Amino acid sequence: MRLAWGQEQEAFREDLIAFLDEHAPSEALAWESASGTGSDDLRPAWAQAWQATLFDYGWMVPSYPPDLGGRNATPVQTLVYLEEMARRGIPRSLHFTSYGIAAPSLLEFGNDHQKALAPAAIRGDAVWCIGMSEPNAGSDLASLRTRAELDGEDFVVNGQKVWTSYAMVSDWCMCFVRTNVDVPKHRGISALLVDMRTPGIEVKPLRQITGSSEFAEVFFTDARVPAINLLGDLDDGWRITAGSLAHERAGIWIEGVARAERALDQLVSIAQATGASSDPAFRRNLAEVAERTSSLRTLGYKGCAGYSAGSGAPEHSYMKMATSELWQDLMELGMKFQGPYGAVVDPERAGTGHQWPLQYLAGFAATLAGGTSEIQRDVIARRVLGLPRANR
Repeated sequence: MRLAWGQEQEAFREDLIAFLDEHAPSEALAWESASGTGSDDLRPAWAQAWQATLFDYGWMVPSYPPDLGGRNATPVQTLVYLEEMARRGIPRSLHFTSYGIAAPSLLEFGNDHQKALAPAAIRGDAVWCIGMSEPNAGSDLASLRTRAELDGEDFVVNGQKVWTSYAMVSDWCMCFVRTNVDVPKHRGISALLVDMRTPGIEVKPLRQITGSSEFAEVFFTDARVPAINLLGDLDDGWRITAGSLAHERAGIWIEGVARAERALDQLVSIAQATGASSDPAFRRNLAEVAERTSSLRTLGYKGCAGYSAGSGAPEHSYMKMATSELWQDLMELGMKFQGPYGAVVDPERAGTGHQWPLQYLAGFAATLAGGTSEIQRDVIARRVLGLPRANR
């Protein structure tokens, strides 16, 4: 049996394809092959213009109404949209934290003034970073120690965040802080909307193994944030963190599976060019990752079907971990079958194969960002499968 979309969904896809053919800039079409090459231009003009074009034509977040960059698309149409964008490797934005985490949180938990900040985050007119992880509070986010103490009409913030994506170019930070130390750690957290130009904020970029600096440390020293910038209720920030992570993972599996499928096509090309396709070991390795990729797409569809029917999508809790581990295995396989060129990053010598070692190095972050695979396994075991917590 071969699964296929219906006529209505394919008509929606054709509208999208026509728009992309007419408006997608060359930089967007080549973005994936150029990523991970060490560039520190985190806010290029072409990307901002492209994001604004998507917003203005209703293709930025199709499920949103037109005033928020969408066209009131159905869940199935949204899935078709994400699938086509991922298949082509075209980014909507270089700052997922703005439109994918900050904006939905503002719309869900913000007052009228805070909700008014969402359109700029979706259109790309303002860049947001998310202040979650700390040196001793990564996957265990509830252990965060950055303090915010109310002083008159301001919160005074002191502490440190780390692995903060795009902090160097951000206008705003949705920062999670501890506002109550006398209650269980999940209950004493609040979310503040922090203007990154606030005195007392210092941003230090972190250089990655690939040569680029997408992350940063952010230090707060007596930074004064107006109390009216509290998002949601005081000490109720944990509810917002859960919503933020849900927004982050809702459609990320589609991009992960699509990237894996493109990598598989490249591996087949390598096999045909080098003669490795006749090697039984290579064929077994390729068949194994192909089977995993196909299974993950099917599992993702199952989760979307459940979500569209009004139930939960526990499958998506697994997808983040599974797609990131699959990507690492694919990159390692690509390096292996490049032979002596597997460690060469110079495009003049390795040709298109120079991307394999760069993507392999970048892939180490995949099983760390957004929650480590170890933590994901624990969460899946307890919250999805209902297994008891292990005694230690």
